[in-house]
Amino acid sequence: MTEQQKAPTPTQRALPGLLIAGSLGGVGLVMVTLLSFAPTVDDGSGSLTAAAAPQEAPTPVQMENAGAFVLSPTVGPGGKDVPLTPARLEAPPPLAAVPTVPPIPKAQVKTGRAKPTRIKIPKIKVNAVVGTVAMDSKGKLGTPPLSKAGRTGWFTGSPVPGEIGPAIINGHVSTRKGPAVFDRLRELAKGDQIYVYRSDGKVTRFTVSGIEQASKTAFPSARVYGNTKDAQLRLITCGGVFNQKAHSYTDNIVVYATLSKKKG
Repeated sequence: MTEQQKAPTPTQRALPGLLIAGSLGGVGLVMVTLLSFAPTVDDGSGSLTAAAAPQEAPTPVQMENAGAFVLSPTVGPGGKDVPLTPARLEAPPPLAAVPTVPPIPKAQVKTGRAKPTRIKIPKIKVNAVVGTVAMDSKGKLGTPPLSKAGRTGWFTGSPVPGEIGPAIINGHVSTRKGPAVFDRLRELAKGDQIYVYRSDGKVTRFTVSGIEQASKTAFPSARVYGNTKDAQLRLITCGGVFNQKAHSYTDNIVVYATLSKKKG
């Protein structure tokens, strides 16, 4: 056997494989480098055990929350057992459900300005005294005393109910002792009636035009407190999840209503 015909050494025999491996290793390094610049993607994959387990149907709460981040262009009509969703911040107040009537001219009584004294909402069996609340130095609207869970509060910086503009009345949804005056406020729906009695003897009738649940961190101030061309009413209470540490709810329930003729 000549030198040219000598058997290849172990190194020579392994060289082709090393070259191929080196090439693949180089490709692999390039792929790893490219992927390192790509955003991570959550494809929903989990453990094999979890993947093999049968998937449960979504609960009603999950279904309700599924569209929580898609804001509606308008305030919804509301209704019992209907999930309330927030509207876009720039959305206007909902349109009146029934024909409206002209606002009541400003009335004076012996004590000066007329004020609301009682509110009745037949649909949810509310018949409550209306006190007064004001805004503090930090711009936060006050509420009725927790010791008087059945009382509501009229914001004195807003119009008297029946006069032009949005009159504001709030109340608690609950206290540590149990449900409060506006516990069932979320059940109201477009077309329901609200009656506000005034110190000048007038009884104003409002018809609900819409209702929403909005986060307190994204409260629709312009829609709630903004000027209107007719007489409107806003009822406000708490909603959402109760924070035990802060002793407060995450959201607000807001009812929109307009001074109107009796439905029907």
